[in-house]
Amino acid sequence: MATTILKHRVSLKQTLRNYTDLMKLRIVTLLVFTCVTAMVVAGNGIPPVDILLPTILGGIFAAGGASALNQYYDRDMDVRMQRTARRPIPSGRISPTNALLFGAGMVAWSVLVLGVFVNWLAATLALIGAIYYVGLYTAVLKRNTVANIVIGGGAGAMPVLVGWAAVANSLSLEAFILFAIVFYWTPPHSWALAILVNKDYAAANVPMMPVARGEAVTREQILLYSIQLFLITLIPGLALLLPDIGFLGAFYVISALVLGGGLVYMAAKLIRRADKPTARSVYKYSSAYLALLFLAMIFDRIVFL
Repeated sequence: MATTILKHRVSLKQTLRNYTDLMKLRIVTLLVFTCVTAMVVAGNGIPPVDILLPTILGGIFAAGGASALNQYYDRDMDVRMQRTARRPIPSGRISPTNALLFGAGMVAWSVLVLGVFVNWLAATLALIGAIYYVGLYTAVLKRNTVANIVIGGGAGAMPVLVGWAAVANSLSLEAFILFAIVFYWTPPHSWALAILVNKDYAAANVPMMPVARGEAVTREQILLYSIQLFLITLIPGLALLLPDIGFLGAFYVISALVLGGGLVYMAAKLIRRADKPTARSVYKYSSAYLALLFLAMIFDRIVFL
């Protein structure tokens, strides 16, 4: 009896782990964090709990469900790449049908939670984000064009609009500036990773920038997009000069200057030192960069407002 209970607990624990792997919780955490940041900026402070909690829950459902649907569609490609072969579907830990049903159910729950407990604009934007990621990026762009990451970056930026809409029940220029920050962050971040796993993408016939245009061009594009991103991140700080346009203060501006300067430096270094360790450093820095930049927004609105 005790052995049966123990086996059941182990089985339940492994099943939960399989489905959390399917959701890509690390990525989900970053996306939800950008969503919450947009809520704080939109409301000039921490939003009410009865709005904050369902938005977080709906964001987890939307991002996790979209990830599951992405892996369902890419299962034929994932099995051919070393980096993704251990994912739940290609490794056989979750069947494709179960992944499809789980992903669709999560997205549906996201719409319901956000619509009922927050507002229907936030719910609609979450649904658009999932469709954007799965229908446009995964099914159309990823396998067919070198611009897949550039255009597809909008999917990862949608949580910002969801968060803003959750508080304001509308969208404004400020919301789209935050959207642009995540949008322009995505290419240099993703291309740095693509350089590291170039052979995988080539084996799967995915036209990522290093495969389609070569690593030298990719490194140049990483630098160009990093410079564009750096300039865009300064726009929210125009409040110091043009109060009618800017909406964040000095703490954010200083943080954006330091963090953005670091990113541009790392991207320039990648051109001078065209090797995998430098590409890995750029990838790791860019991962921390977005989290720290959005954390600076929160501090600016809560501590230094």
